[in-house]
Amino acid sequence: MKKLGLHWKILIGMLVGVIFGLVAAVFDWNAFVIDWIKPFGTIFINLLKLIAIPLIIASLVKGVSDLKDISTLSKMGGRTVLIYMLTTIGSVCLGLLIVNVIKPGSSVTEATRADLLAGYGDAASGKIEMALAQKDQGPLQALVDLVPDNIFSAAASNTNMLQVIFFVIFFGIGMILIAPNKAKPVKDFIDGLNEVVLKMIDIIMLFAPYGVFALLASLVVESPSWSLFQALLWYSLCVLLGLGILILVVYPSLARYFTGFKYRDFFSGIGPAQLVAFSTSSSAATLPVTMERVHEHMGVEEEVSSFVLPVGATVNMDGTSLYQGVAAVFIAQAFGIDLSFTDQLSIVLTATLASIGSAAVPSAGMIMLVIVLGAIGVPEAGLALIFAVDRPLDMVRTITNVTGDATVSLMVAKSLGKLGKPKVRNLDDFYHKET
Repeated sequence: MKKLGLHWKILIGMLVGVIFGLVAAVFDWNAFVIDWIKPFGTIFINLLKLIAIPLIIASLVKGVSDLKDISTLSKMGGRTVLIYMLTTIGSVCLGLLIVNVIKPGSSVTEATRADLLAGYGDAASGKIEMALAQKDQGPLQALVDLVPDNIFSAAASNTNMLQVIFFVIFFGIGMILIAPNKAKPVKDFIDGLNEVVLKMIDIIMLFAPYGVFALLASLVVESPSWSLFQALLWYSLCVLLGLGILILVVYPSLARYFTGFKYRDFFSGIGPAQLVAFSTSSSAATLPVTMERVHEHMGVEEEVSSFVLPVGATVNMDGTSLYQGVAAVFIAQAFGIDLSFTDQLSIVLTATLASIGSAAVPSAGMIMLVIVLGAIGVPEAGLALIFAVDRPLDMVRTITNVTGDATVSLMVAKSLGKLGKPKVRNLDDFYHKET
């Protein structure tokens, strides 16, 4: 009898978590779920975040040092950034097209607007303050923030991932430029460290079905009043439609056209990472799983996956960009503000740049949305209109971000001749063996 694959066990864990959460809500077991179930979900997320920085350091140094010369790194980096920018711009444009056709904001009544602003105004104000602090910085602050003054301080937080990537690439370049015999001891250590980190990921994934159960159960019992969701139904459908087109049509089509990946093989390869992304709402937390799936199960050579994916988790937020475009126009429609073509072009530019600065953590897009709203003159307080449904939409946005990263890694690997057959260091087999 064929054993159940890991992705099916994660799906079952998610389904059971939702059902258990609904039952708990009906019987008022909320306190029990929050006190005794939710901590296991938090532990699972923490384990994934724990391994993110060591994984980036080990895999990226190994990937860069394996390139042998700077020209290959330059070629890979240029193609990666170009494709990421194109997919991000395309995502924003898709979101704007959908929200302008459906016009979900026109269905928001004055009474509903007042209820949402009253219910979520305090939570929105916190995001607004954080965004305004970033907005007041100089135009080159993002460039300044790229270079850390202390790598150990930068590595202490997953929100500084771009600084860590900068240092690690710089370190890898240094290894390329020194004599091979002098670099060998460091390279041997990094290779060994990389293998240890990959094995740690395997061990963490043994806990995945139980972790996602805890996350989904706690999410259900902590959800806000469902009565408010009716006013946001069309907005949510617009976002989900756009994200669904990206996940189910655009990305697999790009993979098929540029790499020959079949539709089923594409989702079979990236599926477990998508499920973890849905449960954690964090590209950074999902990064270890994404890298394992893309390298071992989709055939992208490690020197490509170890460069493209960490960069993508930091700067490539297609789902977030699409959502920002839809949300900005929706809020404007809800307030009765007509946006000109120039305003919508401003959304494309601002949302693209804002997505690059978004931290790969839950709800970071909400903070960057304030900057987008400010650019087109829409009241930032309108953020409260969409706060009630942000968490479930954030889960799907993260799937989109992770799937986009994987697609770009396939395209870059194919263009460099570094896309081969999967290694089949099968995580499902490891799971069955250990359990």
